[in-house]
Amino acid sequence: MTQLRPLGSSGFSTPALVLGGNVFGWTADEDASFAVLDAFMAAGGRMVDTADVYSAWVPGHKGGESEGVIGRWIAARGRHPNLLISTKVGLLPGKGGKGLAPERIAAACEESLNRLGVDCIDLYFSHKDDPDTPLDEVMGAFAELVSAGKVKALGASQIGAERLSEALAASDRLGLPRYSVIQPELNLIRRADYEGPLQALAMEQNLGVIPYYGLASGFLTGKYRSPDDLGKSPRGGGMAKLLEGKGATVLAAMDAVAAETGATLAQIALAWNAAQPGVTAPIASATSVAQLTELLGSLSLTLTDEQLASLDAASR
Repeated sequence: MTQLRPLGSSGFSTPALVLGGNVFGWTADEDASFAVLDAFMAAGGRMVDTADVYSAWVPGHKGGESEGVIGRWIAARGRHPNLLISTKVGLLPGKGGKGLAPERIAAACEESLNRLGVDCIDLYFSHKDDPDTPLDEVMGAFAELVSAGKVKALGASQIGAERLSEALAASDRLGLPRYSVIQPELNLIRRADYEGPLQALAMEQNLGVIPYYGLASGFLTGKYRSPDDLGKSPRGGGMAKLLEGKGATVLAAMDAVAAETGATLAQIALAWNAAQPGVTAPIASATSVAQLTELLGSLSLTLTDEQLASLDAASR
């Protein structure tokens, strides 16, 4: 793996690739998931990102499937000293209510700890902003988990700049632990959620940034280039709208960079992501060791200023 990047003020660091756990127990069965996790750690990987809601959208699933797979992998292999686990609360209702109600945060943390089989979560994210719960209560609930030694650092996913600023101010005013990492969407197709005020705030406040959907759910691998390709995976149905927009232009620009570098489109997409101001490491998932090996290749790819500019022009 390449050099480590500090993850904001969390005290953690990671290479410029975080392994996404959304596929574990879904499109990657347990054996495949174990193999990917083994290979990721053997290659020098550090952070695995999951959530309690993964994969509640699958018929017959109820949430917690990904955490359960990771927990059984840890039980089988032992806890690797460099392994960092991030998980999330807020999208899976259950004991204590829903969203980021303090009772739900407390209950969900216990559930995640049990499924993961660990005593402490390294990085605990609010999965989505909850405007119905006062931020003082949200940050107070997270602070109790930190004080109890159940969580080490806090993060926020799917939150806008204004609400993030208010959350940071609430923590400072109350003397509570604050969010130190954010997880926005960022890729060559969708940039607006991160770029602008959120990006500026993250850099000003020294927040780690680990974007999700770095491959736009697989679109930026080049797998989906025509309507005939949409049936290639369970995610294919969502690709039609990308093909109808600027997707084809982006893929053409990526093809040109691929011809110059010999890199795959997935590697180019992740290298572009990791090169964006403020970004610590993009998140990407793999359902096989072969896929993971390709993703890891992004760590040794440095795009030139001209290549970055061409990709930027195509994606705006």
